[in-house]
Amino acid sequence: MLAIIGGSGLYALDGLQLKQEHTIETPFGHPSDVIFEGFYEGQSILFLSRHGAGHKYLPHEVNYRANIFALKKLGARAIFGVSAVGSLRAEIKPGDLALASQYFDHTRGRRAHTFFGNGVAGHVSTANPTCPALSADIEQAAQRTGLSLHTHKTYGCVEGPRLGTRAESFFLRDSAKCDLVGMTNVPEAFLAKEAQMAYCTLCLVTDYDCWMDDPAQHVSVDKFFETYGGALEKTKILLTELLKSPLTDTPEDIRQALQHAILTPNKSLTPAQKEWLEVLRA
Repeated sequence: MLAIIGGSGLYALDGLQLKQEHTIETPFGHPSDVIFEGFYEGQSILFLSRHGAGHKYLPHEVNYRANIFALKKLGARAIFGVSAVGSLRAEIKPGDLALASQYFDHTRGRRAHTFFGNGVAGHVSTANPTCPALSADIEQAAQRTGLSLHTHKTYGCVEGPRLGTRAESFFLRDSAKCDLVGMTNVPEAFLAKEAQMAYCTLCLVTDYDCWMDDPAQHVSVDKFFETYGGALEKTKILLTELLKSPLTDTPEDIRQALQHAILTPNKSLTPAQKEWLEVLRA
């Protein structure tokens, strides 16, 4: 089953034939909001608002572990995220859509970034954090609808909630070689890998961050809302096309990411630890 995580401005999914609402508690706390289960284009999906209804949570306040765990427990095996981003490249223009394949973590280590720890030692490879099969499905859906989509981009994730300085913008663009900048995909992408789930985020470009010399091009909340609506409409078109066909199977290296990743012997785990690990291993 596919789970959709809606970012800023996407707090519900129009056209979802609602089957059930899930209010769920996880070993890692509560998700951002109620999780909606239903049918979209005939396919069973889950929908969760990353920031909660009414945009209650700042990026560093989102309980990413609870979000990913709850979606996995409810049957999701793939995640289609939607996120607003700034562009660090002139050719990636406000209003464009982009697909991230790599991530640079420029947060400050304040977010709970892994399911492991506290007696459970595990190390999952994130050399390739996104799912190539799901990425290809999204790219093909964009081609069928005639939507332009920038692919294979690197997303620099910053802590927020403040908007960045020009020095930070230049560092991400020139030193870290990032193409996009946002606040929410880390640790979300890495937790999905720990949960053995396919993960991709469709990035909605709202601005040029603040690296350009022209201050009129710099990121602002006003500029965000000017551009975001149009990009969101493109996203809905792409998602509708994506779900008209079954998704490609997730590669085994993602579906079996935990096979050799857990170092703690099973006999050393508590019943509670075994229980939540079984959800991730499913």
